[in-house]
Amino acid sequence: QVQLVESGGGLVQTGGSLRLSCAASAPKFLSYTMGWFRQAPGKEREFVASINWEGISTAYADSVQGRFNISKDNAKNIVYLQMNGLRSEDTAVYYCGADLQPMSYSRPSLGRDEYDFWGPGTQVTVSS
Repeated sequence: QVQLVESGGGLVQTGGSLRLSCAASAPKFLSYTMGWFRQAPGKEREFVASINWEGISTAYADSVQGRFNISKDNAKNIVYLQMNGLRSEDTAVYYCGADLQPMSYSRPSLGRDEYDFWGPGTQVTVSS
């Protein structure tokens, strides 16, 4: 059984920063690919960033490339999303996902359907 809990969301002004955390209760966290997705009102859940099991290979959506950074601490079972230069269009509920059996251990998973477990989400609101 895998449980994920996100934290760190909140209200921030345009240009500000937030760091999201996802704490995992998972026996084999070391082997999981982890990802961050987000869902704005009336929109589909979309890919934001992902990281492979060892925390070396990462992938980002074009919209956040250069502003967001994903990292994975296998000793603490936590994955982070550092968000800088926030924009109003970043406003959404952010979800952490775990891919227990990634198709590739060198390239992180990008597709929503590849993830097996999700956290309840944390709200990020960027005010202009």
